[in-house]
Amino acid sequence: MKLKKYKYLVVAGALITGTFLSCSNDYLDVEAKGQFLSSTYYANQSQAFSGLVAVYDVMRKNSGGFDNMLAMMNSGSDDHYAGGGNASDGQGLQDFSGYKMNSISMPNSYWSDHYQGIFRANILLLKLPDVPMDASLISRYTAETKALRANYYFNLVRMFKNIPLLTAPVDPSEMYSVTQANPEDVYAQIEKDLLEAIPALPGTIDKATEAGRFTKGAAQALLGKVYLYEGKNALAAAQFAQVNGTPGATSQYGYSLLANFGELWGVSNKFNSESILEVAHTNQSLAGWGNWGSGTDEGNSYNVMVGPRTYSRNNPSAPDIAAGWSFNPITQDLYDLLKTDPRFNATVLDMKALKAAGDADYIPGNQDTGYFLRKFMPTNADVTTLAGDAVLNYRQNSYVIRLADTYLMEAEALGGTGARAQALLDAVRARVGLASVPVSLNAIMAERRLELAGEGHRWFDLVRTGKAATVLASRGFVAGKNEIFPIPYKELENTKIIQNPNYN
Repeated sequence: MKLKKYKYLVVAGALITGTFLSCSNDYLDVEAKGQFLSSTYYANQSQAFSGLVAVYDVMRKNSGGFDNMLAMMNSGSDDHYAGGGNASDGQGLQDFSGYKMNSISMPNSYWSDHYQGIFRANILLLKLPDVPMDASLISRYTAETKALRANYYFNLVRMFKNIPLLTAPVDPSEMYSVTQANPEDVYAQIEKDLLEAIPALPGTIDKATEAGRFTKGAAQALLGKVYLYEGKNALAAAQFAQVNGTPGATSQYGYSLLANFGELWGVSNKFNSESILEVAHTNQSLAGWGNWGSGTDEGNSYNVMVGPRTYSRNNPSAPDIAAGWSFNPITQDLYDLLKTDPRFNATVLDMKALKAAGDADYIPGNQDTGYFLRKFMPTNADVTTLAGDAVLNYRQNSYVIRLADTYLMEAEALGGTGARAQALLDAVRARVGLASVPVSLNAIMAERRLELAGEGHRWFDLVRTGKAATVLASRGFVAGKNEIFPIPYKELENTKIIQNPNYN
């Protein structure tokens, strides 16, 4: 949601912060607050809207706060290292990058933040039918909430696999008895939420007032992705076809590939025609260090994380970027694949070359390769002059799903064969001036790696296609273990939740 978000977030956050699902003692500490919310809130449309904003706000997990999805998922892929200042900087990222994760080093927020969104969704779904507001609004709010809940469960089941499935508020006194569900049941609930949401969502929205809200196309794209992960390829292809339309043209929902790949990363080019599901960031929350990671900061933290440490510009021709923390340096392998690709300059900042030429300088960090992720590079033009700490208030949005992604997923769901799969692959390549290559599953996966580099998809792609154990063997990846994360120790303490296999 673009407008009114911050006004309502203050209200919703004050009522809901602390009531998120956690199977530790922390949950029991907020019993009174949770009861207050259930008994007295959502009395009118304004309060229902603020509750909906609070459910949306967990979407910031993609690129907000230190423990964001982009930093974590990139760290464990073959395209990046954890990086940072030293080998203990961001221990969770370091351990994932080297496949040394355990229940202690696994950052709890990847579990608890998503369950916070689910808890908020469950409360809102319970209360919406009784809110005195127009029935059409109740229907839309309900659909959006179910789509958001589906998204949070999708992230959880992909990361942890064995998770509790909660579709209604749970009394704090019952939390210690919660058990994990079969992953198939979680996927079934995700499908159910999305299938119920899609008919009630708008096909298009007014981006001036509603940018960032779930639409029919976004929910169908997410459902297609869910089906693909389940191996239900025919169902996936059918959903993607509705989203994608004719390859290279404008779809029924107004989606179309941008002519210039580099424009995807323009800080002001928010909610463009290629964007299907996007996380909004702003400098308007005026966040300081006391806010960071608390859910009340609304900046893009990933920007400062990927910038080179102590960057200095010696030549006006060098990029005018701001210094950062050197996380997720690009591997030599990805660099070599991209160096002759038209997407190279929009994807890679080659500090090795800039330093060798004397045009710019930096201090190498941990696992430094000299190559940095330019898609999210912090720029001096985007450094805020408003109150708050500048490095916490970058405003670049991040994509959860974009059209080139759904083109390639549909081509994969079609088995990597046939005229339509060929046209979908060709459209992605033609946008950057590349000639057609024969379509195949290998060609599609190779294209995904180059097109979506640094956007958090690569690790999931390797795991779901069964290639992770081979590709990531040199990192220490163990088959039958590292396809999923360890459950954080905090969630195991005094509960019936069982640790994932082969972890301690």
